[in-house]
Amino acid sequence: MEAKTEPFDKYYDKYEDWFERNKFVYKSELKAVAYFINKNEKGIEIGVGSGKFAAPLGIKHGIDPSNKMRKLAEKRGINVQKGVGESLDFSDESFDFVLMVTTICFLDDIEKSFKEVKRVLIKKGNFIIGFVDKNSDLGKQYLEKKDENVFYKKADFYSAENILQLLKRLEFHDIEVVQTIFGNLTDINKIQNFKEGYGEGGFVVIKANK
Repeated sequence: MEAKTEPFDKYYDKYEDWFERNKFVYKSELKAVAYFINKNEKGIEIGVGSGKFAAPLGIKHGIDPSNKMRKLAEKRGINVQKGVGESLDFSDESFDFVLMVTTICFLDDIEKSFKEVKRVLIKKGNFIIGFVDKNSDLGKQYLEKKDENVFYKKADFYSAENILQLLKRLEFHDIEVVQTIFGNLTDINKIQNFKEGYGEGGFVVIKANK
């Protein structure tokens, strides 16, 4: 399975720069994801990128197909394996939780990947997914400029409803949803609080139980 790695290998500095330029957007997203993370549990981030989420969340394991991203994540203290979400090189019930942040849009087969997540989760383990909601104002902006963005050109965006339906079909349960990133990215000059549900915020985090 061929992963969409080229832009991340080629424009890794541009990727890192986004977090600096959008510092409060990033920290708002991080705050929402952190709500569902238990640092005392063993977790892995799929599509760990450069470790911008895993490192501050205390996640020690990650997988990513991009060589450049893996090197950056390793510098942040994460044990990273080369791989893709559709084929996880781990035994059944290996992790207490699995995290994906802005990864689902780059998967070649989202259902296969979610099934792999379920396989490697312990019984009652949590699957945590952070993503830009396609139906939000932010999602619509991303879609409009998709072809101009080196990272999102080949991405497939999903709505919160899309992801919730898939999780329920795969028999995940006890699902919780929070949202953040209210307003234009350029206007966000402080860390925003997240709120329950979806439909207002551009960035949605879903936690589902195996």
